[in-house]
Amino acid sequence: MNDRRPLIMHVVYSFDVGGLENGVVNLINRLPEDDFRHSVVALTRCAPAFCERVTRRDVDFISLHKPQGHGIQLYPALYRLFRARRPAVVHTRNLAALEAVVPAWAARVPVRIHGEHGWDASDPDGRSRKFQWMRRLYTPFVSRYVALSGHLERYLHDAVGISPARIERICNGVDTRRFQVARPRALIAGAPVGADGEIVVGTVGRLQTVKDQVNLVRAFALALQQAPDVTGARLVIAGDGPQRAQVEAEIARSGIGERVWLAGERKDVPDVMRGLDVFVLPSLAEGISNTILEAMACGLPVLATDVGGNAELVAAGDTGGLVPPADSQAMATALIAYLRHPALRQRHGEAGRRRAEAVFSLDGMINRYHALYDNLLAAAGQPREAVGNPT
Repeated sequence: MNDRRPLIMHVVYSFDVGGLENGVVNLINRLPEDDFRHSVVALTRCAPAFCERVTRRDVDFISLHKPQGHGIQLYPALYRLFRARRPAVVHTRNLAALEAVVPAWAARVPVRIHGEHGWDASDPDGRSRKFQWMRRLYTPFVSRYVALSGHLERYLHDAVGISPARIERICNGVDTRRFQVARPRALIAGAPVGADGEIVVGTVGRLQTVKDQVNLVRAFALALQQAPDVTGARLVIAGDGPQRAQVEAEIARSGIGERVWLAGERKDVPDVMRGLDVFVLPSLAEGISNTILEAMACGLPVLATDVGGNAELVAAGDTGGLVPPADSQAMATALIAYLRHPALRQRHGEAGRRRAEAVFSLDGMINRYHALYDNLLAAAGQPREAVGNPT
């Protein structure tokens, strides 16, 4: 029996909790089921709990358990996989998965797409000549690039040397039906914060160096010192990861343990968002942040560091504020303004919701990816209606 739907193989370094991975989930769940099939290939591991977020039952999850070192050691396995599955599209994401385009090319995969979602903490501003050279090395094997922000689009052209004609800009979208406004603020399940009179500041994200939750703790402690009149301020940090010990140590050093709740990894992110009054993203580097979009959709003012594509999402002075990365005092000053002025929180939150609905709809993102896949398949001589892949 033949299944005429083209197979898209999404290749990532790891398929676990994260903004990039959440974008893959949204894409798979929302692309029309009659038009495409999907497989997820993790060079390291597909986490079973995260895979459950994919609601389609016809999706394969493949873990290759890559050891440390260059991905060339996986080339034979990837080549055999691509030859056996015969995908119409291989879609890699970020530098860690880019090298998979070589075995995809060797296996004669018709369309090879590479998405740039943001940079790692080891190269937070994209200035590493080594990483620029590595991206340039693989350009002959890529059919089309997807940049999630104007910042990344300029990087691919100016620093890597890719022609603008080969770059498609597709911003992340947010599900404004799943992420809704709560007025009054909701209570987070199991939270020791959120009582009447409290002002809940929070962030959601994996606890790792690039997300810099340690700096958020410092900034929150400074805000408490400099605004002693704001007695109801509380901080929620949702997420887990390798930096948890450092975050805990900073909370203890600052002496604010009774004001901070480390919520751990949460599966109810929309409910967490609806339990906040202010959302903060203290990252050292970002592409296009899903959590900023989710916070905006929930009607929250967003205070973020001015890195990557954050300034393309947050309209400073209208939907939130932008501060320099790793600047605890600047973040504390901005936090104090929100803590002291509920009207400011409401005005920026309402503007953020309107901006999420008007500019960053999930349906718009899905439509652009659908068109990209269709157009590239047609250009490769395999229009979607004519593709037949054996199951």
